[in-house]
Amino acid sequence: MTEADRASEKLVIERLQQHFPTHSIVAEESGGHAGASAEYCWYVDPLDGTTNFAHGFPMYNVTLALEKAGEVVAGVIFDPERNEMFTCERGSGSQLNGQPIHVSRVRNIEETLVATGFPSLRRHQNVNVHFYYQLAMITHGVRRAGSAALDLAYVASGRLDAFWEFGLNPWDMAAGTLLITEAGGKCSDMHGAPANLRGPHLLADNGAVHDAMLEIFGEVFRCEYRYPMPVIEKTPVIEKTPVIGSSSKPWS
Repeated sequence: MTEADRASEKLVIERLQQHFPTHSIVAEESGGHAGASAEYCWYVDPLDGTTNFAHGFPMYNVTLALEKAGEVVAGVIFDPERNEMFTCERGSGSQLNGQPIHVSRVRNIEETLVATGFPSLRRHQNVNVHFYYQLAMITHGVRRAGSAALDLAYVASGRLDAFWEFGLNPWDMAAGTLLITEAGGKCSDMHGAPANLRGPHLLADNGAVHDAMLEIFGEVFRCEYRYPMPVIEKTPVIEKTPVIGSSSKPWS
């Protein structure tokens, strides 16, 4: 957590409490601020992509979502680096800076560009590397930018075709999952069950490749790999190319 996280959360919560004093608020840094209303709840991530922000890597955002009676009804993801505001309201579609957006129309999984993420802590305990490797071998490529909310916004806007991750929190995905469904995409868990903000994993895509993604995930869950994980059996031989004009010889 950085001072920017704290300052951003303080400002957002103050504004929400000012305008919606009876609503509940669940925020990443402080956990929760119980309000008088059990019907309305805000999910707040004041700085999604904290590690990126701390290193000056320009992939981070502020994201909020509003839940009514257990159903997410509105969401926003703001990228200050690019001045891009992704917004959605249930039944009204998704927008980027006020203009309608739609998921991609890619149907062949081999032509997709997909994304995922890994936890900041306990990476060595995370099984996602197995899924990462299979998708890296099958698709055009896998991106790991470090900001789940922006990854979801990019699926909604067609910049990515699919995203999956383990262990997300409700504030990580509440706005993004609504953005995607309102933009014509599909969200579920990685077994195909309905997406759950408190579930163990998430798959979000353009809908056209959803079944193909689930098929690959099913194989990995069963340890049936299309592409065996590489094994380094010995230290590879390294040859040095001589510098032009030098009498040096290759070495290993």
